Amino acid sequence: MEAVETIALLGKIQAKRCFLLTLSGRYELDRHRLTPVGDIDKKALKETEIRTRYITPAIVRAGWDPDKNQMREEYTIAPGKIVVRGKLHAREAARSADYVLFLKPGLPLAVVEAKDNNHSIGSGLQQAQGYADRLDVPFVFSSNGDGFLFHDRTVTTGTIERELALDEFPSPDELHRKWLSWKGIAPDSPENAVVEQDYFQGKELRCYQIQAVNRTVEAVARGHDRALLVMATGTGKTFTAFQIIWRLWKSGRAKRVLFLADRNILVDQTRVNDFKPFGTAMTKITNRTADPSFEIFLAIYQAITGTEDERNIYKQFSPDFFDLIVVDECHRGSAREDAQWREVLDYFSDSVQVGLTATPKETADTSNITYFGEPVFTYSLKQGIDDGYLAPYKVVRIDIDKDLAGWRPEEGKRDKHGELIEDRIYNQRDFDRGLVLEQRTKLVAKKVAQYLNESGDRYAKTIVFCQDIDHAERMRSAVANENSDLVLENRRYVMRITGDDDEGKAELDNFIDPESRYPVIATTSELMSTGVDAQTCKLIVLDQTISSMTKFKQIIGRGTRINEEYGKFYFTIMDFRRVTELFADPDFDGAPVVIYTPGPDDRVDPPDDPSTSESGDPSVDFSLAEPAPERPSGRIKYVVDDVAVELVAERVQYMGPDGKLITESLTDYTRKRVHDAYPTLDVFLARWNESASKQAIINELRAQGVFFEALAEEVGKDFSPFDLVCHVAFGQPPLTRRQRAENVRTTGYWAKYSSKAQATLQALLDKYADEGYEPDHDAKILRVDPFFDIGTPIEIVHEFGGKNGFDSAVDELEQHIYAPAQ
Repeated sequence: MEAVETIALLGKIQAKRCFLLTLSGRYELDRHRLTPVGDIDKKALKETEIRTRYITPAIVRAGWDPDKNQMREEYTIAPGKIVVRGKLHAREAARSADYVLFLKPGLPLAVVEAKDNNHSIGSGLQQAQGYADRLDVPFVFSSNGDGFLFHDRTVTTGTIERELALDEFPSPDELHRKWLSWKGIAPDSPENAVVEQDYFQGKELRCYQIQAVNRTVEAVARGHDRALLVMATGTGKTFTAFQIIWRLWKSGRAKRVLFLADRNILVDQTRVNDFKPFGTAMTKITNRTADPSFEIFLAIYQAITGTEDERNIYKQFSPDFFDLIVVDECHRGSAREDAQWREVLDYFSDSVQVGLTATPKETADTSNITYFGEPVFTYSLKQGIDDGYLAPYKVVRIDIDKDLAGWRPEEGKRDKHGELIEDRIYNQRDFDRGLVLEQRTKLVAKKVAQYLNESGDRYAKTIVFCQDIDHAERMRSAVANENSDLVLENRRYVMRITGDDDEGKAELDNFIDPESRYPVIATTSELMSTGVDAQTCKLIVLDQTISSMTKFKQIIGRGTRINEEYGKFYFTIMDFRRVTELFADPDFDGAPVVIYTPGPDDRVDPPDDPSTSESGDPSVDFSLAEPAPERPSGRIKYVVDDVAVELVAERVQYMGPDGKLITESLTDYTRKRVHDAYPTLDVFLARWNESASKQAIINELRAQGVFFEALAEEVGKDFSPFDLVCHVAFGQPPLTRRQRAENVRTTGYWAKYSSKAQATLQALLDKYADEGYEPDHDAKILRVDPFFDIGTPIEIVHEFGGKNGFDSAVDELEQHIYAPAQ
């Protein structure tokens, strides 16, 4: 009978204790677990067995109920960083807490880390403390099965760590009381009713989202009226905002809520996706009228404000109407006194206001922090990539000769339209603004097409950021010519998606829809730089001059989402304008620093407002607005078609461990990763020879970012992982698998075995030489060809004198395979 079936059967028996006697021992059924009983050598048990037999029962006996999600095992803190080199990627090992204990879902109280009994009782404490920091919990436990070491952060003086026996683990009520006391919250207070309000039970929150929600809700419960959340693009700001609103709304702290954005697409996506559970309590304010009978209101600034008083729809509500206002992408609000948007927040100044942004704006005259206060929570792009929640990137930097050296027209030079070109040196910033070099546009389009072709995926979603609308149109045409075969199949293969083109704008939803193949390539200027949830965008092309760090971060954010279902694990940035030099700026992923200092007569207003450069007409949807083609003051845009351009340099850069870009070959990268685990060749060989499973070592190195497939492409496909490591990391001459197999055959060492045993060893050797199979001790291999012709697995193992004899023979075969070359 299968173990699962046995557990299910015993679970139906109405008895306090149930036992199962098996060939491997006597087991007790306890809370749907089979627990071994009797005399057992605790030192021989694996960590999982220590947890099952000792730690889990101790926690459950203390009153923590797994069925109520009070105890979560293998709780994911981070799924593991994705590392990319070449065309391949690998995910590092996930970071998971052995146990996280919850007051209720979303409100963690404690972390418990387990080790096997060969470790001390406190060996896991520092690891658990790291997890506790990520969850904002004060109680940390470590155990090896003998008891618990308890680290109590709520203690202000005296002993903060003490050992507990297995039967002394604290109950939920005990830790709950200590937790409330630590926070300074009375159990029956209105403050606690808000703090302990249930989450909406739907999609599970990630670890950092729980931190963000809990910190914001607690700040509001304590009476703070401003809060700032800084979360990188792709980390779920809107979903986080929904849970904040839900808990404050359900607790009665915020009875009427306004969610503000500056683009219709953001509001519409929010309404049908993350905010859908609000149902009939929710409405969207239009630029005509507002119905006050709802409780959750969504709006864009432009629909509720205007230069004429009757267009200020927000004034149909009383100043104290809203209890909570959540400002999405708040870096686009303004601190200027003439800002139109700040009127809304100023009018509802008594409400709690929460700002959301991936890129807090801190300049000499604009400050998110001055208005909203220091962030209650920050989750940066680097953190998201390190954790494995965001896609890493590689950068392809391409230098063009005219970009580096500039171009000066000869005397009397005219452009293709007959215009006399002003005599001066034109540089990279001029190209596609004041001067068009058509051959340059064609070269960029050619490199984009070449990259997609060489990547093996010509349908990879791609955004090309251009200088202006005119440049975006010319780029669309050039890219279409470079991909004429696919454009002939479907004209929407490449589309210009800009604010002035209705047909292009209509394709925006199709571009961001993972299930829609077309459009594949979108050329744009400003429209797609922010607020576009392009989950499957794999290539971002920068042919636009960008000096704003905020804008750069927003554009990079278009590629940071991971979508494993559609094979999106990383993205590539193809840079023609040296924009990615901004990655080297210390401010790229650093903490925001206040630069703005208001004078004694200045008002503190909400940050940055795009509406000042647009029409004041509130009927205009600014999500579709885009600047017209720029013209240098007093000059036309020259178009030159007969100036050749050449590629000067192309280099690939990857994210280093510190988040900075590094130019590094695959072999250099591999050498560093192997040396991290095995500093010398002797250390590696010792580990290799001692291991019962060579494949386990290969898998460990692969999890740490060693790309064996890519190395084989570069060094040689006929080499085993062992030889690739020895050659690349330690400079040893490699042998092919066939060479190693032939060396073994020449020894004839297996003559001491029976004919069937010899045939088995030769078949294992053939599988190593032909298929790269490592002859590990797993006897499952004996169930496939050609072993069927030799005998059944039981018969084959019997030829070696049993399982121990078979294992010894495999060990000997491996020793001969990996013997040093003579």
